[in-house]
Amino acid sequence: PANLPRADFVHWVLVDVPASVTELAAGSCCDGVTPGGKRGPSGPAGSRQGINDYTSWFEGDAEMGGTYLGYDGPAPPWNDERVHHYHFRVFALDVDRLDLGDRFTRADVEAAMAGHVLASAELVGTYSLRTPGHHPG
Repeated sequence: PANLPRADFVHWVLVDVPASVTELAAGSCCDGVTPGGKRGPSGPAGSRQGINDYTSWFEGDAEMGGTYLGYDGPAPPWNDERVHHYHFRVFALDVDRLDLGDRFTRADVEAAMAGHVLASAELVGTYSLRTPGHHPG
């Protein structure tokens, strides 16, 4: 529904991407949502994948529950007709590797990056389940 509350939802956390990497090939870090989560999605050499919000979204679900790493999305709720905005943010840091444990979230990354950001950029994509030309009242 158009009045469904909005909330941030993290679809991907990727860190320690070497400065020499200038693009990620389509599908290189994901080929769809995997029930129970991906165990070790690939990415650029030296990079690490963090926990995305599908982990908490599917918590307690016998079929889908698990630790979700890598990129999963876009996937608006089936009954949501509004356009969703997907923010892809990249940061240039003054360190090659962030001080993070084996399991980390966006919040952990933001804390570890504090004081190390040299520059950043953002791309925003949109996605919707609604039919083009259909505008709910």
